[in-house]
Amino acid sequence: MTDLPAAINFSGNPITGSDPMPTSPFDLTGRTALVTGGNKGLGFAMARGLALAGANVVIASRKLPELEAALPAILLGTKSRGECIAFDAADRRSVAALGAEALSRMVRIDILVNNAGMNAPQAIDAIDDATWDRVLEVNLSAVMALTRAVVPGMKANRWGRIIHIASIFGIVSKERRNAYSATKAALIGLARPSAIDLGPFGITVNCLAPGPFLTDMPKSMLNDAEKAEFAAHTCLNRWAEPGELVGPCLLLASDAGSYITGQTLVVDGGYTSR
Repeated sequence: MTDLPAAINFSGNPITGSDPMPTSPFDLTGRTALVTGGNKGLGFAMARGLALAGANVVIASRKLPELEAALPAILLGTKSRGECIAFDAADRRSVAALGAEALSRMVRIDILVNNAGMNAPQAIDAIDDATWDRVLEVNLSAVMALTRAVVPGMKANRWGRIIHIASIFGIVSKERRNAYSATKAALIGLARPSAIDLGPFGITVNCLAPGPFLTDMPKSMLNDAEKAEFAAHTCLNRWAEPGELVGPCLLLASDAGSYITGQTLVVDGGYTSR
């Protein structure tokens, strides 16, 4: 019988180079994740889930005090290391600086979760140029720029996971969501050619498309009747809690999802099934 290599992955292939030795297909020990918008809501939940799975975590948003308050809770009970970096997703130079600073502090970024985003509802005949341009910059152009900044290191390591947080409003929509839906649909489109570009280097690119998750954004934008309407439209008759996006995120961020790329995983409680 042929001896197996001393270190093999879950497909039975040898682990080479600087790849960490996994203990389960979801184990992220030795990996480093960068999560934008990681100070609250879905970003906080995903950063916490990644840390619990063993990853070191960099969280980034515009507000450094909020990041510094969130990081201890994200790392609580883990052996993971964490960093906070303030940046402005509406400023292309700030986005590029975030990529450089994250790499400077952590040496490598293995997992990128492009979660930062904004919504500014306006009817199609009422959209002003400044709002349109800002939503596109934050939700789409910043994603491109940050992905571009971290991909060279992933290619050098021949392993990477890129996750764009899209939305079911990139698939379906609602009145006055013109800029938001356009950018979220664009993220779904962006993931496909990026997956083709990067697949030969062991890098996967996917989208998560959350449905009704009860975060600060819908809380501030919807009245009680609208919240009830969203809940009733799901198959589960309720809104999701942010932690319910952690499992799908870990699937796409780990070796468990190594053969998933160019795809959009809808996490919506069945909203789009109706």
